[in-house]
Amino acid sequence: MRAYTPVLLVNGILLLILAAAMLIPALLDLLVDNPDWEVFLAAAFVTGFAGGALTLTTWNSGQDLSLRAAFLLTSSTWVVLPAFGALPFVFSELALSYTDAFFEAMSGLTTTGSTVITGLDVAPPGLLIWRSLLQWIGGIGIIVTAIAILPLLQIGGMQLFRLESSETSEKALPSAAQIAATVGVIYVVLTSVCALAMWIAGMSAFEASAHAMTTIATGGFSTSDSSVGHFDSAAVDYVVTVFMIVGSLPFLLYYQVLRGRPLQLWRDAQVRWFVAIVAIVVLGMTVWQVLANQVGALSAFRYAAFNVTSIITGTGYSTTDYGQWGSFAVATFLFIMFIGGCAGSTSCGIKVFRFQVLYATARSQMHRLLQPHGVFVSHFNRRPISEAVMTSVMSFFFLFALCFAVLALLLSLLGLDLLTAVSAAGTAIANVGPGLGPEVGPSGTFQGLPDAAKWLMAAGMLLGRLELLPVLALFTRDFWRA
Repeated sequence: MRAYTPVLLVNGILLLILAAAMLIPALLDLLVDNPDWEVFLAAAFVTGFAGGALTLTTWNSGQDLSLRAAFLLTSSTWVVLPAFGALPFVFSELALSYTDAFFEAMSGLTTTGSTVITGLDVAPPGLLIWRSLLQWIGGIGIIVTAIAILPLLQIGGMQLFRLESSETSEKALPSAAQIAATVGVIYVVLTSVCALAMWIAGMSAFEASAHAMTTIATGGFSTSDSSVGHFDSAAVDYVVTVFMIVGSLPFLLYYQVLRGRPLQLWRDAQVRWFVAIVAIVVLGMTVWQVLANQVGALSAFRYAAFNVTSIITGTGYSTTDYGQWGSFAVATFLFIMFIGGCAGSTSCGIKVFRFQVLYATARSQMHRLLQPHGVFVSHFNRRPISEAVMTSVMSFFFLFALCFAVLALLLSLLGLDLLTAVSAAGTAIANVGPGLGPEVGPSGTFQGLPDAAKWLMAAGMLLGRLELLPVLALFTRDFWRA
C-alpha cells in the first residue's frame, strides 16, 4: 500500500485547494447578507479537515509515483473532488439529495454542464458562483491532465503530445510543473479578458464573471434557467461564441503565440480541422434554418453559430430550443456532440486529432488496396503516425462506442425513452450538457431522472472526461496484480 501514498497525498492537497475555493462563495454570500455563507464555511471545514488529514499522514512518504499509481491518481482525484464539492449543494437551502448534489458537482468538475437545479434566476449568488468555480477548476484540471499526465499513460493516442519524448529543440516547456504554471497564467488571463468582453456586451459584473469561468472552461453552467438565451443579446451571443472557440484550442499554442510565434496556432492541423468543421456545420445549419424554418439570414446565422459551437465544443449553453428546429437539426446535433475540440484544451468529446488519425489511417489503407506494393505512411502535423498511436486511437474509438452503447442501454432499462436515453448517454460520455427531447433537452433539466440514471450518467461523465482508459484500467485483473 505504500506505493499508493502519493495518490493520497495529492488528493489531500487538492482537497485543501477545494476547501480554500469554498471560501470565495462564502465571502460573497456574507457580503450580500445571505445566510448560505455558513453553508460554505461548514463545507470548507469538512473538506479542509479531510484534506489536511490525508496530507499530514502522507507528507513524508518518500515514495515516487509509479505508473500504476498514476492511473489510480488520475481517476481518484476526479471522484474525490466531486464527492466533497457536492457538500455545499447538500447543506444549502436547495437541500438537494446527495445523489443530485454529486451529479451536479461531477457535471461541474468534468465541465459537462448538465444540471438538476431549477430556479437559478433567484438562487443565492454564492451557489451560482460555486457552480462556475467548479467548472473553472475542472477546466484547468483537465488541461494539465491532458498535457502532462495522459500522454505518459499513452491514453487513446495522446502520446502524440508527449513533450518529454520530443527532441530538446522541440520541447515547448521542460517540465509538468512549468506546464501547469504557464497554462494557469494563460487560463486566468483569458478568463479575465472574457469577463471584460461580456461586461462590455451588457452583462452585469457578477454575470460576466460567472459566465467567463464557464465559457473558457467550456462548461456551460449559467446563472439563469434560460442559459445565455436569458440575455437575448446578439453582442453577448457573439462574445460567448468566440470564447467557446478560444477554450477549445490547445492552450500550449497560446504560449507559442505569446513567444512571438502567432502562426504556430494556425499551422496546427488540429486547429485548422476544428475551425473548418465548425464553419461547415454552422453554414449548413444556417441554410437549414433559412430554407426549412423561414428564419431571417442574420438571426439564423446568430443562433446557428452559437448553438453549433456550444455543442461541438461541449460547452452546453443554449440560446433557443434547437430540438424544435426539425429532424435534420436534431440528428446533426446528436452527431456533432461527439466531436469535441482540440487536445490540450478544456473541450471534451472524442477530440479532433483522433478523427484526423482515423482519416489518415483509412486513407493509407485505401492506397494500399489500390497499390499493394506501394509504401504509404500516415501523417499527423507533418509527422509520421506510429503503429502504437494508430492502435491506441482505434482502441479508443471502439471503447468509446461500446461505453456509449452500454450506457444508453442501461438508461433505457430504467424506463427512459429512446431519444432521452441515447442523448443522455451521449451528453454524459461526451461531456456536453443538455441532451435532446423535452425532458433533458436545452429547455429541460435532468432533475426528473431516476437516481440510478444520475449515478450512471455521473460515471459516464467521468469516463468521458478522462478519455476512458484510466478508469477502465482499474477494473482489470492485471492492474491489481503485484
